[in-house]
Amino acid sequence: MKILLIILISVTALVFSACSSKEVFKPSGVAGKWESHGNSEFTIKNISPDAALVEEKKVFADGRVLDIKIQDGYKLLGYSDGWVMSSDVDGNLTLQYSADTKNVNKFNLKRTIATAAIKDDILAVLFSNNEMALYSIANKSPLLKEQGNAPIVVNSKIVKPHFKDDLVIFSTLDGKIVIINSKTKKKLRTVIVSGEEHFNNVIFLSLIDNKIVAATGHKILSLAQKEIRQAYDIRSVTTDDKNIFVATKQGEIISLTPDLQQNAKLKFPFAHFLGMIVSGENLYALEKEGYIIEISRDLSKHKVYKVNVEDGFVFINDKIFFVDDEYISVE
Repeated sequence: MKILLIILISVTALVFSACSSKEVFKPSGVAGKWESHGNSEFTIKNISPDAALVEEKKVFADGRVLDIKIQDGYKLLGYSDGWVMSSDVDGNLTLQYSADTKNVNKFNLKRTIATAAIKDDILAVLFSNNEMALYSIANKSPLLKEQGNAPIVVNSKIVKPHFKDDLVIFSTLDGKIVIINSKTKKKLRTVIVSGEEHFNNVIFLSLIDNKIVAATGHKILSLAQKEIRQAYDIRSVTTDDKNIFVATKQGEIISLTPDLQQNAKLKFPFAHFLGMIVSGENLYALEKEGYIIEISRDLSKHKVYKVNVEDGFVFINDKIFFVDDEYISVE
C-alpha cells in the first residue's frame, strides 16, 4: 500500500508538473487589437543578428530585400559594413557587397564559422570551436588568431564581433568577452561574463554610458573601470541611451542602470517574451501567445494589446518585429 501511495504521489506530481509547464500568459485586461501590423512582402526563413534569409535565398537587411542570393548549402552569417556574409560547414566563406553585387570575396577557412563582422579591410571571425581570428580582406591573409575553449552546447543567439575605434570585442561561446587591439594585433583583456557549463555563450553586447554591457542567459555584466555582474534567468536584453532592459524567463521586465542597479521591475506571470523594441517614450515587448505590451520606459504603466503571432523566426529590424510572414510595427 505504501508503494502504491508513493507511485500515486509520484504520478500526481508528474501530471501537476506537466500541467504547470503548460501555463501561458493570460492578461487580466486587453486594451484592444494592435493596429500597426499586417502581411509582409516576404517570409522569414532564417535569421542572423542583423539580417534575415527570405524566399529565393535572398537577404533582408537595412529595411529592404537586397539584390543578393545565398548559395545552396550556405548559411547566412549576417550583414556588416555593407557586406552580406555566408558560409558552409567546411568554412568556405563568401562576402558579397550590397552596393556592388559584382564585388565578391571568398575565403577558405577550413573550420565551421559561428559568426563574423567587418570593418573596412578587417574581417573578424568567431569559429564554432570558439577560436577567434582577424583577416585582411584585400590580402586574404590572417592578422591574428586567438584560441578559446570549445563550448559543449550553445544558445542560438550568437553575437557577432563588435568594432569600436581600434578595438575588436569578441563575444565568445563560453561566456567571455575578449578585447583585441586591431592595430597592434594583440589581446588586451579577457573578461568572464558567466561561468556556467551549458548554454553559456554571450547573447547580447552593447556599449552604453562608456561601459561594455554583455549578457549570457545566466548573468549580465557591466564593464568599465570595474566589473559588475548580476544574475538573472535571461531571455533577451535591449538598451536605450540610459537604461538596460532585461526580459527574464520568469516573465519579468527589469530596468537597470548602466551600473546594473535596478530602476524598476514588472512581472507578467508565465509570459514568454520573443523580443523587445525601445521607441519614443515606450518599451514594446512581443509575447508568444499573441500580445504586444506597451510599457513606459520607467515601467510605471503598461497596456496589453492583442496581435497575431504565428510560430516562426522572429527578426527585429529597427522599429518592426517580423514573425514568419507578418510584420508588427511599434511606430
